[in-house]
Amino acid sequence: MNISIRTLILVIVATLAGGLLLGWAFFGGSSETDHSHTEVINGETVWTCSMHPQIRQNEAGACPICGMDLIPLEDDNGEGIDPMAISMSPTAMQLANVVTAVVGSESAMKTIRLNGKVQEDERLIFSQTTHFPGRIEKLAVNFTGEYVTKGSTIANLYSPQLVTSQEELFEAYKIRESQPNLYRAAREKLKNWKLTETQIDQIISTGKTQDQFPVLADQSGYVTTKKVNLGDYVNRGQTLYEIANLSRVWVQFDVYESDLSWINKGDSIQFNIGSLPGQTFKGKIDYIDPVINPKTRVTKARVVVKNNDQMLKPEMFASGEVKAQLGKTSDILTVPKSAVMWTGKRSVVYVKLFSDQGLHFKMREVTLGPSLGDAYIIEKGLEPGEEIAVNGTFSIDAAAQLAGKPSMMSPEGGAAMTGHNHGGMNQESSQSNHQMNMLQVNEFEQTFESDPAFKEQLQAVFSAYLPVKDALIESDVKTASKKAEDLQKAIEKVDMKLVKGEAHVEWMKDLDVLQESTEGIRKETNLEKARMMLSPLSDQLFHSLKKFQVEVDGYRQYCPMAMDNQGAFWLSDSDKILNPYFGDAMLTCGNVEEHLNESIN
Repeated sequence: MNISIRTLILVIVATLAGGLLLGWAFFGGSSETDHSHTEVINGETVWTCSMHPQIRQNEAGACPICGMDLIPLEDDNGEGIDPMAISMSPTAMQLANVVTAVVGSESAMKTIRLNGKVQEDERLIFSQTTHFPGRIEKLAVNFTGEYVTKGSTIANLYSPQLVTSQEELFEAYKIRESQPNLYRAAREKLKNWKLTETQIDQIISTGKTQDQFPVLADQSGYVTTKKVNLGDYVNRGQTLYEIANLSRVWVQFDVYESDLSWINKGDSIQFNIGSLPGQTFKGKIDYIDPVINPKTRVTKARVVVKNNDQMLKPEMFASGEVKAQLGKTSDILTVPKSAVMWTGKRSVVYVKLFSDQGLHFKMREVTLGPSLGDAYIIEKGLEPGEEIAVNGTFSIDAAAQLAGKPSMMSPEGGAAMTGHNHGGMNQESSQSNHQMNMLQVNEFEQTFESDPAFKEQLQAVFSAYLPVKDALIESDVKTASKKAEDLQKAIEKVDMKLVKGEAHVEWMKDLDVLQESTEGIRKETNLEKARMMLSPLSDQLFHSLKKFQVEVDGYRQYCPMAMDNQGAFWLSDSDKILNPYFGDAMLTCGNVEEHLNESIN
């Protein structure tokens, strides 16, 4: 193209009328600036920066912060537009990456991922006891894990009581004709000690007492516990071995408290075993534990699986998926998560409206239902057929804040904000952001080639992020605050001039969220509020690394219980789960979602 970089930037920012992220509230419909709406104060045109609207000058020039060309500040007094709405031109929407979608009834389907373990079926665990007292003279089973077959000899006992009973049998046998009842009683006594009819007849036929008797296995299975040794004296009914029949096993899955409404008895589940790659197993949930573990906040969902080939062994790890559906399709409205801006108490979306002056967006508060993973169920606030912004909502909200229109931070509207103060923010603003968790992460599907020096600086930001996260794992808010200062310094060292054009615009959006969330942790003395700010910090850092193709050796991990059961991610340099949102309360709650290098490549 023959258009200079300077001219191209002017075209873009004039169309957005103030930038993509914190751009001004109104946008021109053509590539030329419409000076009929340019703000004039004391007869002079006001110039501002598209990325730093706090910059106000009475002459054109370069932004003292990022070096971008200043543009005329446009007035926001269009007629025929809802005074509570913010207008945008179609071109501005495209450049700001604003995407809309029509709200409709969809299948409320959620894929729930569960982790679990293979365990013995408790109904097939048996205690092998001895049925007569004596001393163990021989053990046929000498170690745990050995397989025994029902009816096989597993031990031999010397029993003085059995010797006496045999002598009584011999005497009763001699008078069996005259005293049949006595003879039957002598036989029954031996049968009560689990001697078989064949053994009793053999004793009678030999006419000699036996001083050792075999103990026969009552069930087939694997010995899981060996409780006696050679030479031990045992009483009648004492347990010799614990035996588990593994022809049928249980797979016990952990179900988080937040997912309980989606899991029901009878649901189908498909799962894999980590040590059996390439094989997929299916089953149905036949039992859900009614009691929740008070420490981990999970309960158990049980799946019974046939295991005739003995492939499944106790303590194997399993990972499964349940595709759960809630309610009737025609009654449920769903929207993508990216469409919702939420504060923990309030959730808002931006509804697209049309007028004679063009299209504009108006904030609407909604009531959220259960999370569907990448979408929310809308309980109240939207109707089928309405069109909402599903991407770029933060850009719209930022423009509304600047224009004094109702926004997430100011529901009633008010004076225009002056944008980010990159030297820091005041304590009142910090506390408000903490309490509301209002930061909207800047996601962007496109990736950019960037200067190697820029990538190294982002790698340093990741390295400085880790101690902040570790301090929150330890529930140490003071250390987290101190480490956040180091993270701030690493962020400040990122040279924004190393990225140009659209990449520069995207980095400026990312930078806002990184600085806000880091500053929030630095100034926060309340542990839970500091943890709230870790969520947007972690998400934005992940998307920045991905966007600018920065390779780091680490993992993205997720806990569905964090952020009031909304779920939250964090980054780690280890695949071991150590939860920064709960610390010792639920230290291992979560799972690894992806390897950072794999997500970038």
